[in-house]
Amino acid sequence: MVAAIAPLGIALLSLILRLINLDQPKGFVFDEVYYVDGARDYLAHGVEVDGSKAEFVVHPPVGKWLIAIGVKIFGDNEFGWRFATAIFGTLLILLFARMVHTLFYSPLITALAAALMAMDGMHLVHSRTALLDLFLTFFVLAAIYFWHRNRHWLAGISIGLACATKWSALYFLILIILISAYRIFRDYPLREMPRAIGLKAMTYILIPISIYLSSWTGWFVSNRGWDRQWSTNPLKSLWHYHAEMLGFHTGLIEKHSYQANPWSWLIMGRPTSFFYAAPKGCGEKECAQEVLAMGTPFLWWIGTIALVVVISFWFRSLILRKNEPVLNLIIIGLAAGYLPWFFLQKRTVFTFYAIIIEPFLILAILYCAHLYMKASSNTKVARIVIAFFTLSIFICFIYFLPLFTGQVITYDAWHDKMWLPSWI
Repeated sequence: MVAAIAPLGIALLSLILRLINLDQPKGFVFDEVYYVDGARDYLAHGVEVDGSKAEFVVHPPVGKWLIAIGVKIFGDNEFGWRFATAIFGTLLILLFARMVHTLFYSPLITALAAALMAMDGMHLVHSRTALLDLFLTFFVLAAIYFWHRNRHWLAGISIGLACATKWSALYFLILIILISAYRIFRDYPLREMPRAIGLKAMTYILIPISIYLSSWTGWFVSNRGWDRQWSTNPLKSLWHYHAEMLGFHTGLIEKHSYQANPWSWLIMGRPTSFFYAAPKGCGEKECAQEVLAMGTPFLWWIGTIALVVVISFWFRSLILRKNEPVLNLIIIGLAAGYLPWFFLQKRTVFTFYAIIIEPFLILAILYCAHLYMKASSNTKVARIVIAFFTLSIFICFIYFLPLFTGQVITYDAWHDKMWLPSWI
């Protein structure tokens, strides 16, 4: 009960921060134009179209349907577009706190987990923007949590929803399947393997595929979807459509001013500017208004160091043949959410994709904090040190808050926040 009070309070404050002036900036921010347009089409036609013609879209429907729910409730306006991500951003804090509680059983670490996620700028920006990546992160983290808790049916449903939001969830699904297969061959006697393999196949293959195909129901029942009439067999048409989608994703190599190599993501080498304008009304001659999808610098820089520590401890655990669930989950997050992007060096990618690894980066910080408290001979001093680092992250978060929420500030104040030349 005590462990739930702090995360609930933090989540409530976070929800308020996400809902206040959610309709700012006005108009579409970054790629909202694509996903809001898709949400409108789903509400009107059940499938994405461009006027009277089928529209070629490259992401599955679930995230856009969630955006559509907000539009249905609050209207076709900025608040309606972004409402769903604000809710999922808040729920993600609670989900992460719950997961951390099951790993550490420490009210302090659980509260710290909720606080650190609530103080991340990239999380806040995604929570106030109608994009798909926050939905993806929520469903992936839910799948990892349920998988860790051996609630495999729920894990299968969650990863299916993740894949039906963005294809990059497939990396997590593949890794889960490989680990599950390894554990079956390691732990089960030969006579029990067929049943175990069948159950896992149903959970992590049949269920995700069923959910994924179900998400395309509007495309199946309509004759207006892209490639719907390519074949008399709708499954063949969908397969052909997906081949075209894959071609788009693998062939996306156009240069962009905010593209960033994955090597720079953790240290926020080139954060993505979602919006920039030079309006009036700041009390000075020159004003600036920006929405910068950047993780809170102190949080991500500390997290980068923590990841190095975690990786070294994970290799040590392998050598000692010691199973540490926290280390394993962090490595899974890095292996599926971060590592694949290094093999796509020619593809146009952005730092804001790193939101998928944010929970695992914070989990690395929490692991190091837990180790430090266990190793410290003075618990009071250890807590003071952790409080100091948490306070420094909070101050950093507040300092950059105008850039996370698109506030109008003076140009000089904006320029002072450009700590690195690559942020401009």
